[in-house]
Amino acid sequence: MATRGQHASGATLPDIVPFDPPALTRLSWELGSRVVDDEASVRVGRWERVGSSWSLSVFRVTSETVVVRVRTPIGRQRFYGAAWMDLEDDVPELDAAPSWERGG
Repeated sequence: MATRGQHASGATLPDIVPFDPPALTRLSWELGSRVVDDEASVRVGRWERVGSSWSLSVFRVTSETVVVRVRTPIGRQRFYGAAWMDLEDDVPELDAAPSWERGG
């Protein structure tokens, strides 16, 4: 089992995120923005870090694929692609995390 930060693809979510999907692909800002803004993209949820300005959104972009958008405190957006099956169990975990709250 891989530990945080040791995925074969080299892409990992920032340490502040309370879950770590096994296979992530880092997307460029341009590609990530285009994909989540597409009319076929559906936002699963948005969460904000309590006491900071970090936020995280998950978008279903195909029936089996999601894009995770992480916004840093300085406003940068990072995008990551993942399989929905690798992430679907993490959404309830994120809802239950005391340091994150679901936003609008």
